[in-house]
Amino acid sequence: MKYLDIRNQKIIAAVIEKANRVCPDSLALIGIYGSFATEDFHEKSDLDLLILINDEKGWQLGCAFIQDDLEVGHDIYCTTWEELQKDSLYHNPNISKLMDSKIVYCTDEKYLKKLESLRKKVNDNLASPFSRKDYIKAENMMKEAEHCYLLAMITEDMTDLWVQSGYAVYYIENAIAMLNKKYFRYGTKRIYEELELMESKPQKLCEMIESVLSANSAEQVKKHLTVLIQETLRVFKKVETTIFVQKKPAMADSISGTYEEMFSNWRNKMFVAADKDNRHLAFMSMISLNAMISDVGDEVEIADYDVFGGYNSQNLEKTAQACDDLLKEYLKEYEKVNLQVKRYQDIDAFIRQYLGEVEI
Repeated sequence: MKYLDIRNQKIIAAVIEKANRVCPDSLALIGIYGSFATEDFHEKSDLDLLILINDEKGWQLGCAFIQDDLEVGHDIYCTTWEELQKDSLYHNPNISKLMDSKIVYCTDEKYLKKLESLRKKVNDNLASPFSRKDYIKAENMMKEAEHCYLLAMITEDMTDLWVQSGYAVYYIENAIAMLNKKYFRYGTKRIYEELELMESKPQKLCEMIESVLSANSAEQVKKHLTVLIQETLRVFKKVETTIFVQKKPAMADSISGTYEEMFSNWRNKMFVAADKDNRHLAFMSMISLNAMISDVGDEVEIADYDVFGGYNSQNLEKTAQACDDLLKEYLKEYEKVNLQVKRYQDIDAFIRQYLGEVEI
């Protein structure tokens, strides 16, 4: 479509001319991205430009307008070096503007070198083995999806349900891309095509997304969105288990005091909760105990402990006993490293020992 090429050249020439007139030092370079870079354009396609500016004056080059003869809207948007620097950190997969823009004008060779340096940074990152750090980036995106999912589940307004479901889908797509260390090259209209090529993803991912978008009732939207979230989380869990996380072997100094702290904070609370039939006290004490054991396990190698395996909502006596049994089981961690529990016959015995360790 030659007339589109002519139109595009006119827009680019106009940007260059305006820069020369009003901010000659502000324009660094111009690139084309989007459908005209990927050759997916059609007769109604707008021109996506990377107009990279050096300073605040460069914002004068931006403009949004509608071209009536073709009924096409244009958004001549400026981009700063700071924005591209942020994109180069790869915290989201929507970085095709940085990575794939075809440069058509540059005011100085140094700007091309600077752009290529940012691109190399991303390419080196994407080519490196998938790491725990990469997983956390993808996981952060997934947490955004879960947040939107929660808001979708509790809303009673159909419009809000569609909005939150849409955000959830958006973040899931981004999370999957990052779980595969990829970025989207071809835009929204070809996103299914790109997602299908990714290795780590739920089976029938695109079909599940489509089920959400084609649902005809609030009940159906929530049902299909739940399936989508659940299946995506399963993939994340599977990938997480493949990541080599080197934990330190448990040593006496690394776990010293942990049993005593657990005993102090939660053992007696559990039996008090059982005696008073205080389910909330029992449950929240177990939540705190579970958090501490998880924290220890994140740092050093210990056995897996199922704190809530012994929770019985109808029998807090059994719950307290199960919790006490788990603490006794944890003592094996002390035995492995020849660590003795600090126990004293009475408070006076503790004080004698305690003061004996302090220089007076």
